[in-house]
Amino acid sequence: MSEALLEVKQLKKYFPIRSQLLKREVGAVKAVDGVTFSLNTGETIGIVGESGCGKSTLGRVLMKVYEPTGGEIYFGGRDITRLRGAELKEHRKQIQMIFQDPYASLNPKMRVRDIVAEPLWVNRMMSKEEAYGQVDSLLTTVGLRPTDAPKFPHQFSGGQRQRVGIARAIAMSPRLIVADEAVSALDVSVQAQILNLMMELKAANHLSYLFISHNLAVVKHISDKVGVMYLGNMMEIAEKNLLYHDAKHPYTQALLSAAPVADRTHKSQRIVLKGDVPNPANPPEGCPFHTRCAQCKNICKVEKPAFVKVADMHYVACHLYGGEQVQGNAS
Repeated sequence: MSEALLEVKQLKKYFPIRSQLLKREVGAVKAVDGVTFSLNTGETIGIVGESGCGKSTLGRVLMKVYEPTGGEIYFGGRDITRLRGAELKEHRKQIQMIFQDPYASLNPKMRVRDIVAEPLWVNRMMSKEEAYGQVDSLLTTVGLRPTDAPKFPHQFSGGQRQRVGIARAIAMSPRLIVADEAVSALDVSVQAQILNLMMELKAANHLSYLFISHNLAVVKHISDKVGVMYLGNMMEIAEKNLLYHDAKHPYTQALLSAAPVADRTHKSQRIVLKGDVPNPANPPEGCPFHTRCAQCKNICKVEKPAFVKVADMHYVACHLYGGEQVQGNAS
């Protein structure tokens, strides 16, 4: 069995709302509200959900860009929840990020060789000259040419710029990469190239990915297991084939019914959700999804469901199902 690289327990991130006059805290946006899961070494977990459900915030909390409001994060068995200073800087070498916009994430005034080499000399892993010596190898690894090193970002296509971003991410030899909508800004054909590159790098370097996306087809292609978020909560986690063929949570079922299918002979009934996603500053009591759920029961309105194991490698937070309550991680 693979070693658990990342363990997240009841993770929360609230952003305070302050009054304009006295700047007092009058509430909070509950962007991430008690998320639990684990990720094994060499594994990819896809995180899906509607816009505003907390996917990107979750990734940034795991990167320690945002400090968590509550909960625990274990990386390689070590509690990193409250790391500071030199310890945090050392830890960050092991987690890198691939951003959504391959142009905005690159400094337009820097040449590619400096963009890719910068993490190496900033972290004092090697001198500037030694770092430049690694650039050619990194560019070749991601499908670019060493002759591209002197160029600026505007001289590349969108897919090539994302390859530069990937080269920068792997320069530190990380153990985990957070990919936040890493292919959503690219053409479909280029998306496939970047996804295949990421999978090749994963196999070659035993990488783990947290792959954030709203595209269910892309997530199915690259992931080993999939987590579904709604209003800051993890509603369901399962091995990808289990989730796509036997989704348990009504929200997951609705998401899958909305995904386009290329097979014209395939017929499925579309589940249309009524109403809008509630305000994360004032989420409903009980199950966060009950205001839009066609299977809502009275208990759903007053009691938040526990995250339970309904089958091997399958966990769900829904009152429709019993099972073994998850105290630690959904792995």
